[in-house]
Amino acid sequence: MTALCRELQKLARQAGGSHKTVHDRLHMAERLSRHLLDLNIQVKSVSHLKAKHIESYIADRQAQGISLRTLHNEMAAVRVMLREAGRDKLADADRLGNQALGLQGASRAGTRVAISQTRYQAALDTCTQKDAGLAVTLQLTRLMGLRSQEAVQCSQSLSTWAAALARGDERLAVVFGTKGGRPRQTLVLDREAMTHAVNRALDISATRHGRLIPKPDLKTAMNYWRSQTTRAGLTGVYSPHSLRYAWAQDALRHYRSKGFSLREACALTSTDLGHGDGRGRYIRRVYAQGVSP
Repeated sequence: MTALCRELQKLARQAGGSHKTVHDRLHMAERLSRHLLDLNIQVKSVSHLKAKHIESYIADRQAQGISLRTLHNEMAAVRVMLREAGRDKLADADRLGNQALGLQGASRAGTRVAISQTRYQAALDTCTQKDAGLAVTLQLTRLMGLRSQEAVQCSQSLSTWAAALARGDERLAVVFGTKGGRPRQTLVLDREAMTHAVNRALDISATRHGRLIPKPDLKTAMNYWRSQTTRAGLTGVYSPHSLRYAWAQDALRHYRSKGFSLREACALTSTDLGHGDGRGRYIRRVYAQGVSP
């Protein structure tokens, strides 16, 4: 690892943020350092980084076909690290603006669609044949709109969810694996199905030392989840995240049926998904396709 890479990664950690954000920054720092090394550009410190070095990196990533949204995120990471190093002038340089770099025009509309019941059932049937714990994790993902890491770690909350459902609670706390470590409360849309899935999950986890996915650590459990859901047909626009899209549309329809305006329904759904009520417009644009206004 070069001196530049070590310094960039130190800055990436110092800048803070969620575990995933910091993780992505660390990888970005390594890629930038490797790019300069491959070109035999001897930059030993962030203080010696120039705009042309970053422009070269972005041009190389564009040539590789990396998406605009990913490059937006990478440039955001570069700017954060530069500012952490006290190089605000370079971070804000016109040459490194998204438009100057040719990164304008990217959409935040999302790359997934809500999974259909037919496609979901086919994937569930495949997972059931492979692994009962995997299958019930997939069910909980669809019933609660879980992110993948939330789904893989949900076994830690099963007892809490079972007790909440028995009390008749309308919302369940999602605590483990959340983005940024921020717990959220999500609406119970189908109590009967949810109760059945949680009880089934408790039975399975009791035979697996408290786990639904029988792997020794989070990394291998996540790899197993990704590989097996891919084999079950959940790829591309129908990745496991498409189950979250489908749940969001169910939630929007539920709130609309209760008399809430579409704007209110989007804000409520945004909160359920863990985004906060300020991202209702994003929910409407990304998740609400096909939901009546």
